[in-house]
Amino acid sequence: MDEYIVEMEGVRKTFPGVVALDDVRFELRAGEVAALLGENGAGKSTLMKVLCGVYPKDEGTVKVFGQAVENCTPKKAQELGIAIIHQELNMCQHLTVAENIFLGREIMHGNRLDKRAMNRGAAEILERLNIDIAPETVVGDLQLSKQQMVEIAKALSINARILIMDEPTSALTAKEIDDLFQIIRKLRADGCGIVYISHRLEELQYIVDRVTILRDGQYITSQNYADITLPEIISHMVGRDIHEKFPRVECEVGDVIFEVEDLNAGRLVRDVNITVRKGEIVGLAGLVGAGRTETTRAIFGVDSKESGEVRLEGKEIMIRVPGDSIRAGIVLVPEDRKRDGLCVRLSVRDNIALPNLDILSGKGGKVDRRQEGRMASKAVQDLKIKLPNVAVDAASLSGGNQQKVVVSKWLARNSRMVIFDEPTRGIDVAAKVEIYHLMNQLKADGIGVLFVSSEMPEILGISDRIVVMCDGRVTGEMPVAEATQEKILDYATRFENKMDRQPA
Repeated sequence: MDEYIVEMEGVRKTFPGVVALDDVRFELRAGEVAALLGENGAGKSTLMKVLCGVYPKDEGTVKVFGQAVENCTPKKAQELGIAIIHQELNMCQHLTVAENIFLGREIMHGNRLDKRAMNRGAAEILERLNIDIAPETVVGDLQLSKQQMVEIAKALSINARILIMDEPTSALTAKEIDDLFQIIRKLRADGCGIVYISHRLEELQYIVDRVTILRDGQYITSQNYADITLPEIISHMVGRDIHEKFPRVECEVGDVIFEVEDLNAGRLVRDVNITVRKGEIVGLAGLVGAGRTETTRAIFGVDSKESGEVRLEGKEIMIRVPGDSIRAGIVLVPEDRKRDGLCVRLSVRDNIALPNLDILSGKGGKVDRRQEGRMASKAVQDLKIKLPNVAVDAASLSGGNQQKVVVSKWLARNSRMVIFDEPTRGIDVAAKVEIYHLMNQLKADGIGVLFVSSEMPEILGISDRIVVMCDGRVTGEMPVAEATQEKILDYATRFENKMDRQPA
């Protein structure tokens, strides 16, 4: 494992007004898993897009299997054996597994698709990876984790020897992560070089051989994983020591500010009761499929409820559509920020203004542009959103900064209850801490905070009280001082012994 199959030296890439990469280096060996780490906006994705031919480099050298590569294109990168699996999977949902694997390289019999040959070829690749998926299955019918396995199979079908994985575990359960790691170990044993990009630093110990760290578009260090500690990795990523991974603010707990009573909405929201008091953060825990996201959607009015009451500061709120919830002061930061939380082709300024047009518009319906500008500028300043100016498209921001934009548009209207669904998914450790500080500030200001998280350390680290769901029902509740991972998991797996909790 001594020979480099990827060598990038002195790479520089600029965009209008932004230096994305400045004198960056990166190496990868055959049969190695190399983690590429850094905060959102550090340049990780840009560097990999240069390697894959999506972006041309401005300066520097790129060698693949010892050969210098110039004027690279995505097609040329594929021919060199480079494949990337993006965080947002690029699958044709209406096509079968085999059709996705051979997309663009279809096997033809005369003028017709040879589906039998494609199914046989797909089956061979899936079997090689020990993936139990039928080639004839429509991809849209698969779980996200299975779709990811299909992406890996597709990469191997083009004989990829260099595989780039961008946040591959962000939406997976613990069991699904274990399955993915098994495949990664098998690929490594077969001599495949793997670039692994992840903000879940605790995962690295199981699969990573070496780490390369970028910060603000610059190369910081590259070390064997065995020779560096997690605090050192974090310090290199953010340029400072982060002493509190989960900062906590103690506040006096006041009256109930938010209540959900006997909420029913479909199979995964059954007789749900939740209360949130001033001065506390309530964490909503449970396994995938427990009904947590469905509960937040029903509260907010995205999904219609069959029955139940939602009360804010003692007053029942009639919520039929999200607009009712927003006007009442109950807002949702959704799990999928790009699909449900942002208009990525609009500017940051427009995204912040959109849900607040009722505030920004006068009697004639004309938007006060000065007030809009002040609102956007204040939001960017308050949440420390990194961007050249508020006129840039939301799509151009890193994941962590996109998440901050989603939060900022709600805080601009002085909402009284904020519901976060997986607020730190896909963002780096420093951005996570900033989100935690934001949640603590809301708590200190007397604003209700309810958040969903699949990360147990996060639930235990930030919550003041924890509500656990299983199969659509609340099965347990406890103050964080009494909570343990074992106790939460016990409540999260009580499929046969669900309990109806009375509102506090």
